[in-house]
Amino acid sequence: MPSHLFADRPAQPPEPGMVDALISQTRRLRGDVDAVRRDAVMDEDDPQNRWQRALCDLAVHQLDDLGAHLSQLKVGMPGESAAPPALDVPESGAGAELDSEPGAAYGGPAPARTGSLLSRVGSAEWNLLTDEVSWSEELFQIFGRVPESGPMSLDELPSMVFAEDQPILQAMVTDCLIDGKPIDGEFRIVRSDGRVRTLHMTGEPVLDADGCTASMWAVLRDVSELRRSERAVRESRDSLQHRRHIERTEHRVAVELQEAVLPPWRGSLSFAHGGPGAPLDVAGHYLPAASTGLIGGDWYDALALPDGDALLTVGDLTGHGVSATSSMAMLLGALRGMAVAGIRPGALMGHLNRLLETAAQPALGSAMCCRYDPARQTLSWAQAGHPAPLLFRDGTGRALARPDGVLLGATTGAAYEEADVRLLPGDLLILHTDGLTRGTGGAQDDSGTRRLLSLAPRLAGARDAQDCVRSVVEEFGEAPREDDACVMVVRVG
Repeated sequence: MPSHLFADRPAQPPEPGMVDALISQTRRLRGDVDAVRRDAVMDEDDPQNRWQRALCDLAVHQLDDLGAHLSQLKVGMPGESAAPPALDVPESGAGAELDSEPGAAYGGPAPARTGSLLSRVGSAEWNLLTDEVSWSEELFQIFGRVPESGPMSLDELPSMVFAEDQPILQAMVTDCLIDGKPIDGEFRIVRSDGRVRTLHMTGEPVLDADGCTASMWAVLRDVSELRRSERAVRESRDSLQHRRHIERTEHRVAVELQEAVLPPWRGSLSFAHGGPGAPLDVAGHYLPAASTGLIGGDWYDALALPDGDALLTVGDLTGHGVSATSSMAMLLGALRGMAVAGIRPGALMGHLNRLLETAAQPALGSAMCCRYDPARQTLSWAQAGHPAPLLFRDGTGRALARPDGVLLGATTGAAYEEADVRLLPGDLLILHTDGLTRGTGGAQDDSGTRRLLSLAPRLAGARDAQDCVRSVVEEFGEAPREDDACVMVVRVG
């Protein structure tokens, strides 16, 4: 049986198929060893044969433990399996310490990483008729006991065992000596140097001619490192499940917050003014990122103002999750309030910049704020590092010239220019966040904007703003995107 399967390995992520391959190899070895154990014909009275049989039993135990450990590792890690970290997790008990290296428990230097399984296995036999006790050399090393001190009797053995584990040892020994039951169990010892080791003990009674127990033999193996690794796997799995629970909760909160803040209207929104100006037909849509966990700070909004004007705005804050959506909610709420109060787009951008500077959670954001005056049929707008609106007229589209304006939160005291454009009946505006048209070629890649402008013939034949939004989503919504995006279409009636 290859000993390298049980040697300590450095904590490093295995290849995706490595764990499955190790599980398969372990199963094959387990079957081979079990076949040897089942088919072997051994003389029960020969101590050497008892020792050989014990080694077969031990190998089966070890392979079963290894298989269980690998299975835990496979199901406990996300995506590709990853080896658990080599943690020094102490056993319970005052002053308990675990060795940082296997083999240090034996009072000498740590063995090589390719050390043998047998270096952690020892045997013992207690003769009840003569009170003789024999320990193998390995067992002295496991207990941290010098051979000159001699082996420990069954009465002395509990003195090194954890108080809470002493009943376990007592029950195993009693059942073996009195009822003739085999021994199979674990207990922890505290060595004279204060180190704690977990031992797995297997054994059987040896009967005399009258069927009475004459002696008891046992094989003890040090499973401290294996149990420690299993705890590390369990803790890693529990930590992973906890993180996933937190991520699901944060995602749900972010979605609920976003849905509460974004416009309540669905479909088209009509701004029908009583004056001479043309009404507006408005529709918007939110496009999520390819990863549903990336709920960001994108927004769109349209609002009828008390003086008869219409507020049109889109924006995007950096970051994702609850932090981004909560900052977006704060910013959009302030934007709505200032617009209702009559603050013009350029000054409004300046106020938002100061608000973002003093926010508890610093962030950067791009935004565009438009105010449409239906009486003059004029759109006044300002932007903060945001893509310009696209104006479609007579079957062709172009981007409006942007007035100056830096990202929100980028600099103190920034000033934002304001631009005006006259809109005609039949004109169509597309306002969007950069996640919609962002290409893979960096900031200079305008392929997404050109794709959007190429939709001009389809948009010209659309029935309403909502139909235009559907065309945009059909063009951009199917392909996986790294970031979320918003689009809003405004058609002048």
